Amino acid sequence: MASNIEIAQAAKLQRISKVALDKLGIAEEHLEPYGHTKAKISLEYLESIKGRKDGKLILVTAMTPTPPGEGKTTTTVGLGDALNHIGKKAMICVREPSLGPVFGMKGGAAGGGYAQVVPMDDINLHFTGDFNAIGLANNLLAALIDNHIHHGNELGIDVRRIAWKRVMDMNDRALREITVALGGPGNGYPREDGFDIVVASEVMAIFCLATSIEDLKKRLGNIVIGYTREQKPVYARDLSAHGAMAVLLKDALKPNLVQTLENNPAFIHGGPFANIAHGCNSVIATQSALKLADYVVTEAGFGADLGAEKFLDIKCRKSGLRPSAAVVVATIRALKYHGGMDVKEVGKENLEALEKGLVNLERHVDNVQNVYGLPCVVSINRFTLDTPAEIERVKSKMGALGVQVILANHWAEGGKGATELAKVVVEMCAKPSKPSFVYEDADSLWDKMGKIAKKVYRASEVTADSRVRNQIKKLQDEGYGHYPVCVAKTQYSFSTDAQKRGAPSNHVINVREVRLAAGAEFVVMICGDVMTMPGLPKVPSANKIDIVDGKVVGLF
Repeated sequence: MASNIEIAQAAKLQRISKVALDKLGIAEEHLEPYGHTKAKISLEYLESIKGRKDGKLILVTAMTPTPPGEGKTTTTVGLGDALNHIGKKAMICVREPSLGPVFGMKGGAAGGGYAQVVPMDDINLHFTGDFNAIGLANNLLAALIDNHIHHGNELGIDVRRIAWKRVMDMNDRALREITVALGGPGNGYPREDGFDIVVASEVMAIFCLATSIEDLKKRLGNIVIGYTREQKPVYARDLSAHGAMAVLLKDALKPNLVQTLENNPAFIHGGPFANIAHGCNSVIATQSALKLADYVVTEAGFGADLGAEKFLDIKCRKSGLRPSAAVVVATIRALKYHGGMDVKEVGKENLEALEKGLVNLERHVDNVQNVYGLPCVVSINRFTLDTPAEIERVKSKMGALGVQVILANHWAEGGKGATELAKVVVEMCAKPSKPSFVYEDADSLWDKMGKIAKKVYRASEVTADSRVRNQIKKLQDEGYGHYPVCVAKTQYSFSTDAQKRGAPSNHVINVREVRLAAGAEFVVMICGDVMTMPGLPKVPSANKIDIVDGKVVGLF
């Protein structure tokens, strides 16, 4: 079979103006084209449709990710195509890919096989420049901080207590901890600094949670960049930075409209990772899609322990969005990996390993049903090496939990291959549901962390050293206790140890660092050894990406 990029490059794309008009009823005058196949939708038009009735929101999440991959974005795209295939008016909302994984280890994030959003190479590379704008806004603030200090430091910023980092959209471990302003007085005051990846920045979170230009500017102004020697907070608005930052983001804030291989509409907008940020596409895109379609399929990053939890506890809590149903994505080979099989052997039938690995899927399904309160269906991305006995074992185990298992073949067949899944999802959406949060607004920050750890991760306790505990107490005392908690931890395990597969219980979650995101209005708790600036693997994906005869090759 052709590679993902070969399939995408062979696709017959329609002009985006035609997709917008035919599928969504959006006239060309409301589009801001980026070439023929990509466009942004004007915020004025999106404001004009706010009075329309909302469609049904469907959340696609997954089991704990593995090296073989599960296909969450592929399922999101395939389900959107399948809903249109059975006669429903549907669109999808997914995140923008980061160049870190594209050139690093994971690869692209536009789906796969015959369930892709296109133009795939554009989407996985610079796209419409949103991430560049976010990086520039972030780094403008960083430059203004050091400039203010250089020119007299009227605000009395303590250079030892600056919390704001620079960012870039690339994995570069050498930049995690750096020293800036070396070379003499003309270059400023030397201090310790560092880089995060763009998708881990607070500007990205603000971008994804803002509901308008005005809300965006207000949130940017509320960023706490550091503290004075008296430990009083210094805000971005104190540096008069928020207006210029908003200017850099004004075009980026408009959702990006593209299409699937089957010419169905898709918003791709925003993109934080759920292991180090809140892991959802923008609120503006999701809310707007619900006004434009009867069914909207969206995804949350990584497994249901990270992505789905933050989707509900942060995005839905803040925006009022409420999903009607959830799809939990799994593969037979990923289940066997969680049962202890070597990644090179997962193509072989092994019912014993499958049985052991099913505890991971069971845990996620239990969380979705009983912790988040969402009806769900398990979608199995079928591979040719999956055996009837293995499939039956999964169906039997899930059946005991009252959950349907659907074999989906959208990777090979597009929307047609996921029609059964689409029909089940429509049935679930027709029934009333009442999603629930893991914790209450009134809970303390420490209690919120404890509830996530115990209810979702099944940890026995949460620990932190006295320095971190004092930080959390200080944030609580300063009035941030009502904020949601955003947990940053490895995506590869329920624990903080990436090597612990399956469904570990009674482990300890250690909070190593706490960061206030006052503009995004949540508190980040960094657990274990997860990095907010990832590194590249020994053989990065960049090594096989090239341009040959004017075409990009090797891109996922």
